[in-house]
Amino acid sequence: MKRLLVISALGKDRPGIVDDLAQLILEAGCNIEDSRATVLGGEFAVMLMCSGQWNEVAKLEAALPKSSETLGMQIFCRRTDNRSDQGDRLPYMVEVVALDHPGIVHNLANFFSARGINIEDLATHPYPAAHTGSPMFAVTLTVGIPAGQHIGTLREEFLDHCDQLNLDAVMEPVKG
Repeated sequence: MKRLLVISALGKDRPGIVDDLAQLILEAGCNIEDSRATVLGGEFAVMLMCSGQWNEVAKLEAALPKSSETLGMQIFCRRTDNRSDQGDRLPYMVEVVALDHPGIVHNLANFFSARGINIEDLATHPYPAAHTGSPMFAVTLTVGIPAGQHIGTLREEFLDHCDQLNLDAVMEPVKG
């Protein structure tokens, strides 16, 4: 039976860091099922979900603390199960752009959590506006909306919420 292990690692960015971590996982006999990685400032951050037989996952768990120093990373791991059936949740993509200011992510997260809507994926990035150089901020979310939720009403409430906060927003179903 396949076992799952989620690994979160953070370390100084350098060439080869992904190769070193992937090699460690492969040497334990495990497979990378899902992953997210990015450079944040001068740090490299990665989250991986690995799979393997129970003994392979145990071997990887045992190797991670020892490898933390040689990889130059802080590593945390936790066993997990397959995601439970999300039932009748509909995936929607939300994109928001605004002048950068504190509280944008909090306001978006609060809107969805108050309605029992799960944020399944989140990415943000700052950038300078094309002609003015003003600091801009972009947020992309994937949310799971309960099928019983009236989408038109939710979209209207969300866009009104964003208008009040001076955020440009789009909410559309995830395609394909």
